[in-house]
Amino acid sequence: MLDRTQSPVVHNIEKLALPSIPIITLDNGIPVYVVNMGTQEVLKVELIFNAGRPFEHKQLAARATASMLKEGTKNYDSAAIAEKFDFYGSSISTPFHIDTSNVLLHSLNKHFDQVVPIMAEMLASPNFPQKELDTFIQVNQQNLQIDLTKNDTLAYRSVTELIFGRDHPYGYNSYPETYGALERADLIRHYQSCYTTGNCQIVVSGKVTDEVLTTLNRYLSGAIQTGNKLNAQPKAQPSSERKVRIENEETVQMAIRVGRQLFNRHHEDYVGWYMLNTILGGYFGSRLMENIREEKGYTYNIYSALDTMNFDGCFYIGTEVSNELAQKTLDEIYNEMELLQEEIVEEDEMEMVRNYVMGGFLNMLDGPFNVSDVVKTVISEDLPLSYFEKLVQEVQEVTAEDLQALAQKYLNPNDYWEVVAGKVDEL
Repeated sequence: MLDRTQSPVVHNIEKLALPSIPIITLDNGIPVYVVNMGTQEVLKVELIFNAGRPFEHKQLAARATASMLKEGTKNYDSAAIAEKFDFYGSSISTPFHIDTSNVLLHSLNKHFDQVVPIMAEMLASPNFPQKELDTFIQVNQQNLQIDLTKNDTLAYRSVTELIFGRDHPYGYNSYPETYGALERADLIRHYQSCYTTGNCQIVVSGKVTDEVLTTLNRYLSGAIQTGNKLNAQPKAQPSSERKVRIENEETVQMAIRVGRQLFNRHHEDYVGWYMLNTILGGYFGSRLMENIREEKGYTYNIYSALDTMNFDGCFYIGTEVSNELAQKTLDEIYNEMELLQEEIVEEDEMEMVRNYVMGGFLNMLDGPFNVSDVVKTVISEDLPLSYFEKLVQEVQEVTAEDLQALAQKYLNPNDYWEVVAGKVDEL
């Protein structure tokens, strides 16, 4: 009999690894990573193009091109494309990331051969209709005007601009006039230079049969124009101004961002910093949450985050507080950074955070679509598939002394930019 008065034994997660991921090549040379898992007759196909901001010829061209891919082709207008995918119980989207532009298809196996030709036509002959582009510009201008009234948006835009520079692909900000300057020719140019065979990788996941792979090859090998992989080397041009105050009188709270330039996943300190960030502000039980939310009640939410991009990275702390508590909150943020520099993290906290991180890794392997997301992240950043196993191993091996050394190296307040948006005359 099961004794429900006794809690189950807790076991540490000792080893995690990606399942075997075969790699095939389409006739046009595009690699396809195959995540053949699960029993349900469903599929996810994601095409990953190096077509984000670092590869633009004009600001916002990458985002506009990605959005407009599904707005019309030689044979279908946007309504017909949407109707076709809906009819077959499928979905098509074009998620845009700062470094990549993707094309994402979800489909039932039984209808896969009906929807792949439509996706292939989207890739082979998008016509970027002017009417749809005008709508894209108008909608985004309206949304942006709303966003620019929000302190958290203002603060985030400012801190990334300060860290990377206002003309850098990771630092520039959009304005209504930036959208207004877009022309159809800009989208065509971006499409022709970035949506090519050498610039593309594919991840297919779910119940992947030989028939599925044959269908992919039949339609996609001829749909994507030939071209080489693009490279970029954007160089940050950080601002010398370390503290910025953005006046917004119509608010009762201030948004705070404290951040600095850091690194991407290729850096030797990434794994240790991943752990340190979790301790500082990367989960609900973090030090920033316990101190500034739980003990002092200054805010409902505070967090820290490491944004890793292909060519750089940044770290920042963010929160929103009432006007009269902004300076006290800033003081406590810097106090928590200083504590990590001066005091070794105790073993109980190390183990709790290590288990939390390992649990997150375990969740990443739960099902074919989650595994495909891991594969997508790794290959998008030019890392080997073995990187995930290396990440798990290093998380288990990192020590409290390692984290203190990283805190002393990267948590110096003099290296940080500080942005506050709101009624700053009260600060």
